[in-house]
Amino acid sequence: MVRPLGGANAAPGRLGNPVGGPPLLELQAVRRRYGGGETPAVEVLRGVSLRIARGEFVAIVGASGSGKSTLMNILGCLDRPSEGCYRFAGHEIGTLDADALAWLRREAFGFVFQQYHLIATLDVLHNVEVPAVYAGYPEAARHERARALLARLGLEDRLGHRPQQLSGGQQQRVSIARALMNGGRIILADEPTGALDSRSGSEVMALLRELSAAGHTVILITHDRQIASQAARVIEISDGVVISDSARADAPTLPSVHDDASGSDTLDAQAKPDPADDDFAAELARGVARRISPLTELREALHMAGRVLLANRFRTVLTLLGIIIGVASVIVMLAVGNGTRAEVMAQISTFGAKRLYVLPGAEDRGSPGGTLSEADVAAVATVPNVAIAMPFYAGHATLRVGHVDTDTAIWAVTADAPAVLSWPVMQGAFFSAADDDRLATVAVLGTHIAAKLFGRVDPLGQYVLIDDVPFQVIGILASKGATSGQANDDDVIMVPARTGSRRLFGKADLSWISVLIRSVERADETVAEIGAVLERVHHRRDFRVYNQAAAVEAEGAAQRTLTMTLGLIAAISLVVGGIGVMNIMLVTVKERTREIGIRMACGARQRDVLRQFLTEAILLSAAGGLAGIAAGLLTGGALLLLDVNLIFSVRAILAAFTCALATGLVFGYMPARQAARLDPIAALAGP
Repeated sequence: MVRPLGGANAAPGRLGNPVGGPPLLELQAVRRRYGGGETPAVEVLRGVSLRIARGEFVAIVGASGSGKSTLMNILGCLDRPSEGCYRFAGHEIGTLDADALAWLRREAFGFVFQQYHLIATLDVLHNVEVPAVYAGYPEAARHERARALLARLGLEDRLGHRPQQLSGGQQQRVSIARALMNGGRIILADEPTGALDSRSGSEVMALLRELSAAGHTVILITHDRQIASQAARVIEISDGVVISDSARADAPTLPSVHDDASGSDTLDAQAKPDPADDDFAAELARGVARRISPLTELREALHMAGRVLLANRFRTVLTLLGIIIGVASVIVMLAVGNGTRAEVMAQISTFGAKRLYVLPGAEDRGSPGGTLSEADVAAVATVPNVAIAMPFYAGHATLRVGHVDTDTAIWAVTADAPAVLSWPVMQGAFFSAADDDRLATVAVLGTHIAAKLFGRVDPLGQYVLIDDVPFQVIGILASKGATSGQANDDDVIMVPARTGSRRLFGKADLSWISVLIRSVERADETVAEIGAVLERVHHRRDFRVYNQAAAVEAEGAAQRTLTMTLGLIAAISLVVGGIGVMNIMLVTVKERTREIGIRMACGARQRDVLRQFLTEAILLSAAGGLAGIAAGLLTGGALLLLDVNLIFSVRAILAAFTCALATGLVFGYMPARQAARLDPIAALAGP
């Protein structure tokens, strides 16, 4: 015995057909035209008027092209009349918008199509649940009701089967269960037996008859007069005009599809009651505004996206590849840029980010030249932000050790050089202020020049001839390496300032003054103060001050710009990936046009369809973004093994992933909007 579900036996609503009350469905002089403009107008319905009471079993019969399917589409709120009036329970339908019509389809109608119109990617259980999803029913309640309906129809052992695994009769029973999922006040059956054999067709007709007996309004569309004769009322239509309307009190009562020898099994699911007249507007407003819970929406979107991705694995992988490459490129490019910037800034900082240089000669080449002396060093040292002011003599000399000689840079500096130049001694010691005072002939070598002159021999304590003057090597400087495209910075020899001035260069004029400042933030102010002090001493501005800190900052800004440029170049691949997402979503919309029509017939609003496809695009981009992060980190790890300097940034990784999501949102919107705006009738007839 088939048992009703909870709530299925509710009493009929007040919109039945009380004496003098409005009929359930009423058409007055309805016309429907297609075409116009550049294409010829075709009038399919030509002033159809009819009334259908609640609980009637009506057959609309006519030849192909007579307009019966168009009439069904208007009755089921899938289409609108071009002219005339359509009322549901006395309420004008022509004034309702698309979302209100979707609510009415979801709450009042259940569709049974000739071609079944089941969603191929869903199993039987989830196909039946589709209307309840858009009605916002909890998942547990949906499952319980769908299982009970399918059990009534003899499909309890087919819940996990896909439509293509069922016979035609079984598929049609699934579509009937779906039509009943939300109550199915009105069952619209369009040629429900047309694709079935005689036995399956008889079973479907028995089900429709039982639904009518249980209180459902059943409207059967058929071209077969024998099928139509089983209804209690037959309306014949020809060339868009009703030519006959006859009621039959002696319509046969067909046996149930589940009849056994005793004939005790019946399909006794009663129709959900119609909204009362005074509640219709309020219930309509509540129904249109009702939203699916975010958790339910996310779950449904994840399920559908997973099915779509798995159904088109190869195409999905190609689409994901664009997002993966884009995200990985952004992560790796920014890591390389950050690593390069850090390396360059570290090398530049070895010259001292807190360093200024005072150079002889005016900035204006037309002005007379000037010189710098040790007295100027003392004057510069009086500026408050100056930590050390060091005289600097620079030149070139020929060095000789045994039979090896070479020409190299020679710097004559004070004992403050390691601090001012940020260049410590790696081996031995630096000369002292006492060595400078007594004009000691001692020297400190850069690693490169030490290797040239001494090879593998320890240089400490050895002598070097500098322009035939012997200097004892007392220290080896730490290696700096070649930087800024110039000569190797380790190819240098340093000697005490006064020793170099008097015994090597033979002059008192300084090459420049190296200045170490205390605060970089006051660098510009210190430059101005040094200029003012020296201008008072020289009585003219025959010198210039070079701000190393500003140069370091400028170089840092240039490196940041370069890093951002690399990131933007990599982001282009993200845009390409986004275009790929848009393309696959456009193809998906085209391939799933009929599915969209089915969902709309089941009560999906435009925003439901928009949200579904937009969620799929975002989920696709999110999957690509996560895979891209993994690919970027793996690529970076491989580069680190190759000694490439990389610095990964959590901010860059999050930004790349966010951009991937934004790409899915932006490029997925147009296909989703296109899907949401499809006409239900055109969608149902889609590919």
